[in-house]
Amino acid sequence: MEYTVQGLATIAGISTRTLRYYDEIGILKPARINSVGYRIYGENEVNTLQQILFYRELGVSLEEIKKLIYAPSFDIKKALMEHYEKLLAKKEQINLLICNVEKTLETVEGRITMEDKEKFEGFKQKLVEENEKMYGDELREKYGEETIKQSNAKFMNMSERDYQRMKEVEEELFVVLKKAMETGNPAGELAQKAAELHKVWLSFTWNKYSKEAHTNLANMYTSDERFTAYYDKQKTGATAFLRDAILIYTGMSQNQ
Repeated sequence: MEYTVQGLATIAGISTRTLRYYDEIGILKPARINSVGYRIYGENEVNTLQQILFYRELGVSLEEIKKLIYAPSFDIKKALMEHYEKLLAKKEQINLLICNVEKTLETVEGRITMEDKEKFEGFKQKLVEENEKMYGDELREKYGEETIKQSNAKFMNMSERDYQRMKEVEEELFVVLKKAMETGNPAGELAQKAAELHKVWLSFTWNKYSKEAHTNLANMYTSDERFTAYYDKQKTGATAFLRDAILIYTGMSQNQ
């Protein structure tokens, strides 16, 4: 079946302006233009639009979607399975939040008492999912599937006290790191304290600490702009400085 812009927009639940924009940026071209100048979309375009909307629902940028769906290696069956798994995880997180709200209402009404750990179910799941979306592939490639699964499980089972302590350690790390940068010396006392705090922070989710793994992570921070942005939002150059401090801390640098 074929559709005009209006027809496809209607069945897809999006605006005609969105379809025209997709045409402009080349992510979804019509199959043809008819004799009166209308954009006409066929089955292939309908399927492509479905993929675009799946990816958009999962928070992927249009630029990245375009690269994915038009790559020679794009496999629609594999993509659908990935969508399915991610949506199931999202469903689980939403269900946890719904359950959390229901229990909280019952607590407010005096019908039950919630443990502190229960009050944060769903929120930690969301953090895990966001981390997976941002860094999952890279971390698995470097550390392996089992290591990442164990780390996520440790985080999900973390008590509220430990979770708050983890956040406090990270906040202290940021403060010390910025002060250390003022010295300009990654081997200095403050910089090495920042590296130690980073180790402590990692230990909340890592089952086993190793200097090699710590070094690999520090190098990843500077080689991936997403990691770099996380620390550089504290102060420009913070990521590279922390990396240098960690390499000295782990003994992987000659600048000791």
